[in-house]
Amino acid sequence: MNHSRIIDEGLAKTGVSLRHPFAPDLPVLFVGSKMFALLGHTGDRESVNLKADPEEAWMLRQQYAGSVLPGYHMNKKHWNTVILDGTVPDDEVLAMLEQSYRLVRSKLPRGEREELQE
Repeated sequence: MNHSRIIDEGLAKTGVSLRHPFAPDLPVLFVGSKMFALLGHTGDRESVNLKADPEEAWMLRQQYAGSVLPGYHMNKKHWNTVILDGTVPDDEVLAMLEQSYRLVRSKLPRGEREELQE
């Protein structure tokens, strides 16, 4: 898994855009007006911050200790940083991306959610 694949998978979802609100080298996937995937680096490795259900976030940190960490510069209860070093299987990363998208989309203002009806 890498940033390019995450961006491609994210942009295939309804209402998603790619922006760079923090720095030119920090791409962020947004659904509507809210971010759901922040792509960066942890050390020299690509990583992605994804929103998660708090209980599942904790479970993933236990299951993939060292590769799934509390969200860097994020609310650590709700966000994980996933290091894209091959430890976490691609299908698991894609499931985390989907969950992040759905969690964030569900919290959009009603008008935005209605505009995104599939």
